[in-house]
Amino acid sequence: MAIQARNQLWATGHDETVEVNQRALIDKVLARYSGEFTVFRELLQNSDDAQSKEVEIRFETRGFLEDKVEEESPAPTRLPNLKSALVHQWTFKNDGITFREEDWNRLKKIAEGNPDEEKIGAFGVGFYSLFSVTEEPFVTSGGEWMGFHWKRDQLLARRGKLLDTAEPSKWTSFEMSLREDTPIPAAFDFTRFLASSITFMNHLSTISVYFDDKRLTRLTKSTGIPKELGLPKTLNVLNKSKMMTLDKLKSTSLLIQADVMRWVYTSGSEKAPAPSAIKPVKPPAPGGFFASLFSGLTSTSTTPHPPVTTTETSKPIDPLKTDTTSVSLTVFSADADVKVDQKLAAELHRSTKKSVPKKIKYELIYTGMDEYKASKAEDEQQTFATSGSIFQGLRADLDGMGSARIFIGHATSQTTGIGGHMSARFLPTVERENLDLMDRNVAIWNKELLSIGGTVSRAVYELEMDNIKHMSDSAGPAKSPELQTWLMDRAVHVLKFFTFHQSTPSADVSSLMEQAFFACSTGFRIISTNGIQDVADIRLPDAQFSSFLKDLPVLPEQLLTAARPMVTALQNRKLVKAITFNDVLKELRNRPLTEDESVACLTWWISLNKDGESAARLHSIQKQLLDAAVFTTGATGSKEERIIPLNTIQTILNPRNMAGNIPLDAPFPPTMLPPSFSKSFKSDQLTFAFHWTELTLVEWLRFIATSGPSPEYDLSVSTLWSERVLGILARAWPSLSSHMKDEIVQVLKSSACIPTSHGPKIPEETYFANADIFHDLPVVKLPSGSAVKGNLERVLIALGVRKHVELQIIFTRMIKTNEWTISDLIKYLVSVKDSLSAEEKARLKLTNAFSAESTPGTEKSNKRYRAEQLFEPSPIFTQLELPIIDWGTKFKWRSSSEEARFLFDLGLQRYPSLSTLIDLCASSKPQIRVVAFKYLLDNISTKYQDYDSQDFHSVKFIPATKNGSPYLSSPGEVLSGQEWEVLGLPVLANAALGVGPKLGLREHPTSAFIVSFLEATPPRDIPQATVMFNLMSNRISDLSSSQLQKLSQLSIVPTRQKKDNGIQIINIRPSQCFFGHEGKDGFHSKLFVFIDFGASANSFLSACGAKREPSVEEITLMLLADAHNFYQLAGGPNSFLDEIRNIAVNSRLLSNGTLARLKNAPVLLALQRRVLVEETSKKVVDGDEDWETQYDLKRPDQIVIADDSNSLQLFGDKLFVAPQEDMLEAFYILLGSKRLSALVQENYEVTNEINNSPQAAKLQAHILERLPLFLHEHTHARTKTSFTWLSSSNNFIVRSFGKISVVKSLKFGSVNLSKRQAASVVGPKSNRGPLQIWLANDVETDMYEVATSFNRLFFETPKANDALLFMTILSTDLQALKRRGYNVERIERKYREQRAEQRKAAEERQAVEDGKVKSLMSKPPTRVSTPTPIPGTPLPGAFHEMPQNTDIPIEHNPVPPSLGEKGLNSMGRPNSTLNPFHKFGRKLGFRGTEDSLDSSPGPSIPRNPIQGATPLGNITANIDMAIKACRPESGNLLRNREQMQQVKESLNEGYCDISGRAEDLQHAGTVGALKVYLSAEVPDKQTFLTDKSAPLQRFLGIVTSLARIYSLPLTSLHIFYDLTGPLIAFNRNASIFLNLRFYEAWHDSEVASGDLSTALVSWYFTLAHEIAHNLVQPHNSEHEFYFAAICERHVLQLGLEASKS
Repeated sequence: MAIQARNQLWATGHDETVEVNQRALIDKVLARYSGEFTVFRELLQNSDDAQSKEVEIRFETRGFLEDKVEEESPAPTRLPNLKSALVHQWTFKNDGITFREEDWNRLKKIAEGNPDEEKIGAFGVGFYSLFSVTEEPFVTSGGEWMGFHWKRDQLLARRGKLLDTAEPSKWTSFEMSLREDTPIPAAFDFTRFLASSITFMNHLSTISVYFDDKRLTRLTKSTGIPKELGLPKTLNVLNKSKMMTLDKLKSTSLLIQADVMRWVYTSGSEKAPAPSAIKPVKPPAPGGFFASLFSGLTSTSTTPHPPVTTTETSKPIDPLKTDTTSVSLTVFSADADVKVDQKLAAELHRSTKKSVPKKIKYELIYTGMDEYKASKAEDEQQTFATSGSIFQGLRADLDGMGSARIFIGHATSQTTGIGGHMSARFLPTVERENLDLMDRNVAIWNKELLSIGGTVSRAVYELEMDNIKHMSDSAGPAKSPELQTWLMDRAVHVLKFFTFHQSTPSADVSSLMEQAFFACSTGFRIISTNGIQDVADIRLPDAQFSSFLKDLPVLPEQLLTAARPMVTALQNRKLVKAITFNDVLKELRNRPLTEDESVACLTWWISLNKDGESAARLHSIQKQLLDAAVFTTGATGSKEERIIPLNTIQTILNPRNMAGNIPLDAPFPPTMLPPSFSKSFKSDQLTFAFHWTELTLVEWLRFIATSGPSPEYDLSVSTLWSERVLGILARAWPSLSSHMKDEIVQVLKSSACIPTSHGPKIPEETYFANADIFHDLPVVKLPSGSAVKGNLERVLIALGVRKHVELQIIFTRMIKTNEWTISDLIKYLVSVKDSLSAEEKARLKLTNAFSAESTPGTEKSNKRYRAEQLFEPSPIFTQLELPIIDWGTKFKWRSSSEEARFLFDLGLQRYPSLSTLIDLCASSKPQIRVVAFKYLLDNISTKYQDYDSQDFHSVKFIPATKNGSPYLSSPGEVLSGQEWEVLGLPVLANAALGVGPKLGLREHPTSAFIVSFLEATPPRDIPQATVMFNLMSNRISDLSSSQLQKLSQLSIVPTRQKKDNGIQIINIRPSQCFFGHEGKDGFHSKLFVFIDFGASANSFLSACGAKREPSVEEITLMLLADAHNFYQLAGGPNSFLDEIRNIAVNSRLLSNGTLARLKNAPVLLALQRRVLVEETSKKVVDGDEDWETQYDLKRPDQIVIADDSNSLQLFGDKLFVAPQEDMLEAFYILLGSKRLSALVQENYEVTNEINNSPQAAKLQAHILERLPLFLHEHTHARTKTSFTWLSSSNNFIVRSFGKISVVKSLKFGSVNLSKRQAASVVGPKSNRGPLQIWLANDVETDMYEVATSFNRLFFETPKANDALLFMTILSTDLQALKRRGYNVERIERKYREQRAEQRKAAEERQAVEDGKVKSLMSKPPTRVSTPTPIPGTPLPGAFHEMPQNTDIPIEHNPVPPSLGEKGLNSMGRPNSTLNPFHKFGRKLGFRGTEDSLDSSPGPSIPRNPIQGATPLGNITANIDMAIKACRPESGNLLRNREQMQQVKESLNEGYCDISGRAEDLQHAGTVGALKVYLSAEVPDKQTFLTDKSAPLQRFLGIVTSLARIYSLPLTSLHIFYDLTGPLIAFNRNASIFLNLRFYEAWHDSEVASGDLSTALVSWYFTLAHEIAHNLVQPHNSEHEFYFAAICERHVLQLGLEASKS
């Protein structure tokens, strides 16, 4: 197409969007995001890439998002559960370089980020991680937002400008509304994740996490910032986003700040709260004193406070308290440098059309006290608005009347909320009356300026405080009252000036500046009773603690009244507080309390614990009080002085409890409160308030047992003290609880508290006197000489004093002295076993205390063993050379004795473990192997029931033989079937025969092994293959279809093949083999490989794909591959034509592709007659001595059918003709050959017609006279009309002409010939009118020409022999015919009678038809079960009805059934004499075709039928082929329903239903060689073969007999079973299936009684029917033909088999 034309077309078109399934694309992008905190990790990283310094992460609940925040948010009484509270939205904000236009565009593009790392972070793929939690993320940055949403599968990004924001934010924000509400990530883990994340970020310095409006976590990382002169040192001149920096009066030191709320929840953003100055003071935690720790306690204050409402919370510790590490921020500057990223600058430029300035000037108009008073006097003369006083000029608005405004070149409607005006380059709304806090980018700019405004305000405030402090310090301690008043008034003025009231119309302005005002510095200085101090050090006055707290600064009363709003703001921000518990703690930590102060402190604390509820709330902070308080007792500097930290006190002494028995002179633990303190209180007061406990006996014992305050009180030194303590214990022992006794034992068991004959000993080293069997052991001996009995004995026993000697001592003495044998030791241990502790018994099991019996001929070993390493004494264990315990001969070993049971409890082995025994079976010592293997077999069912061959799959311990030699084999290797030894596989040795089941051995190798074995080691020669294949034939059922398929492709079949150097053995695939010896078929053996390894071996190869003989398809393919070689191997035309005949007979078995190739390939044998040049002795086939026959291979379309002998004589030397056999001619026609009669065109040239010629009349009468004689002998060709019709008037005419000439023309391929010849008789063809014969009057009539001409008109396919016969009958007189055997009179009489009968039958049929029509017309129409044939259209396979006036019956001759359905209606005999097998076919429901007649009147159009009888040999060959085609079914699940040909029980259907079964069939097992299949509805499939065993075996006998009758391989027959349906049998791909259900119902009872005849006959016909389906699939006359032929063929064998039964 020309360019100009294309441009013109382009101009007329329109653009369309190229779309993509974005949801699928994003799903693929998100496929890699699966880790914890993925979204936050990506966003944090992207933020750092964007050079972000700070990030906020907010988790927002649905209720928070839906509800507006009230101005006053009272402290919640109950907070949600961190682990279960559901949030609806995540918000992520970073203060990185905000988006430029290209960044916004990039945000919409997956995986496209900014390559410039120096400028802005790249939000590419990482951003799309948001879609893992949300469907519609919402992004804001630089005053813009972008919301993502889905429209079907397309992701759309909606973008706009912010209308409102909560605060001047430094963030770029990502809002993620979750797909479903879910808890936040685990707070602690998440905080830790953030802390670690910030550590490694290059730019990110601050991360804050919110839950709704509560910030619980804030992580800040910053470095120091240079200070500038002129600004207060405590001011932070750098705002959080670092977008704007104060240039002057700047002094900032940034640190890492961590603000973590004790209730570890994150908080989300909320609308900026109203300035705290206009809020009422939040009630300090009711009671105020414990506000920093918990709420719920009351406290009285002398200072007026707002009304306090007492509330109770479930937790005593305030969960909202934040532990803070702050960064000092002090920024005082009017000038600020602006550093705005390009994206924000571009967005601001887009909004304002102006460039962002590099520097800005922020002005705050501040009025000092003196100036304010003067201005106030002027303002009193002005009129104020109804909403409050409006001040003009530069006067301070101290009362918050709204006169101080924001200036943007001029005053706006926006008030500042503080006492002074502010001017800066704010960005207004469109009407320039208000600050634009709606547009996202503009709002960021304005909020940053407001933040600067708050910082500047704080700078001025701090400077004023510095001035006041300087004046106060300069005046010294003695200040005049006037100066003090002036300083106080000035401080009040500053506080009122910087009190933030609600600004209008936007309350966010004052709120944001107030936040900046208080956040820009770490402290907040204010005037107090002690001068200017940090507000954190100042408290509201409270007289309650005057006795405890000294020099604590408080707010002056004047400040509380004159500057109440600022005080309220400070209180709401928790900057100024009432006296708190922390203040008390601080005081207690700074100095110790005297005894009086201590008692007072204890009294105060006790007073707080009024009841159980108060005590429960105080319990959480009690430890802090105890840790802080330090008491002193005794005079300072004296020996009695003692410092007592209160947190060390745990107990008090109660003289009334059990500890009262302790002597007062005894030492007491330092954790007990001295009596000098406790005497001032009741015991229950101290225990209730401080949870101290009364000193117990256990605690006292623990103290004296471990401390040893002095030698006289040391248990390990003083036996007198030990006896005294034991006496105290003995007296108290009966009244002690079990738990206390256990505790006392634990305290004293390791203490040397027992006086013995060897001095103080620990209890377990001490013995009672009666246990001293060696007379040198430490026994209990009291210094006082008192006897050990009663409670004291019980105490000693409990402490562990031994009643028997320790085992190790006994072992040591036994080994050294050899005085005790093993039996002596065991007898002693049995005697004291009740006194042995569990620990001793356990230790005894682990002690190598026992010796093993030495083997004969070896020295006794001193080696010791544990009991579990030895076996009980037994001769068989000695034979196995197992270590046997050395029991000795002193005592006889009895397994049932107490000593034996004791040893068994210690682990003595009664028999070797299974693994040990298997190792012995695999021993290198034959004598051990034999004994061990026998022991295993003898005990496998009792002692080794857990034996599993798989556990020892590869252990070689089983005696086997391999290649005739002994061999140790493993269970996974050895086979119990001895027959496998011939393959060189290990099998059980003769001595181990029969033990295979016990040892879990396989009898046969697995199918996988068989396949791999054959693949690895195929047979080398035919004898070896015979053995191997015979063996494998028994395992066919084990092989799966896939394994058989694999075997079919393995070269495992050795064959003898001729090579240049002689006969060689070459292995080929089974699928390339055919059964039979090499000489079975001399010709086929030249084309294919035939094998014969015997019946069994052949069955295996058959399963692997070997075939019984080449199929017609394979033969045809060989022919197509090389037809000339095929011809040469055939040895000439006769054998070659035999193969062509076979292909022709079985042409239905050829695939469509092969047939198509045959039609286009030069593979058919054709003949051509050539005129001999000179006479030779050569004799041609036709007997014509003047011609010779030549053969060649031609395509079908190059060959003609010689159906016109005259034309053949004329043109035969130019044509290649088909062999003149009916079957071959039909096959050639099927492939595309044409008839010669159709190719030759005849034109007749005649002279004048001779009317009423007597010669013509005579010839007509002569033909009609002799025609019955001819038709009586004619039995094969089909007539075009009947003799009755022909003999009627004017239906047959003979006309006479003077002279007749015939011009024959042939056009075929390159042949174009024409020949003229005179004729005496011709028969012009005509499809209409009477049959005519033309007679030449100039020459003598040639009866051969008469016969030829008449036959061409009368028969559909006339034959040369028919013309010769008819010529003979015409030219011979009747007497001569009679002499030759023709019964002329009888034939003529018979035809006359038949003609009369046919007329009568035709009349009767017509009457019946007329009656039917009347009947149908008189009744309503009824449905019929079969379709009505279309009138005039012959049914497939039906005969054509004869004309109604038929006189002579026409006998129909059979044609080859394999060449079509037409004409395949009988078996070469009249329909009235069909063989009796057809009756059985009709019984099964097959409609016969013998009654079908052609209804077309007059001569029918020729149908090119094939004439001549099919050779009986061909029919027999087809039957053999059908039987050999039967094959076994290899599948386990039959689904191919369309291929199932069925025999149906119903007699109402005349055909087999080929729709298939309603259910699939599943393989259930085998019976003999027959596979059994079950339908899905059959229950109990697992037990079916067992339940049906008897009928299955009887049916197997019937089927086996039938297989012998038909010479069928038994594997090609199958049994199936269903519960319902009429299906008796079916043929599936040449596999035949027989229904057991019908056999049971019809024949099983007779067969069970011994009568097999009925069953044999019934299933004989059923099987014949199914075999016939191997040749013909549909139920038609051809199938019926072969069904009858198969039955006839084998009926004698049926008789023989029935006689045997």
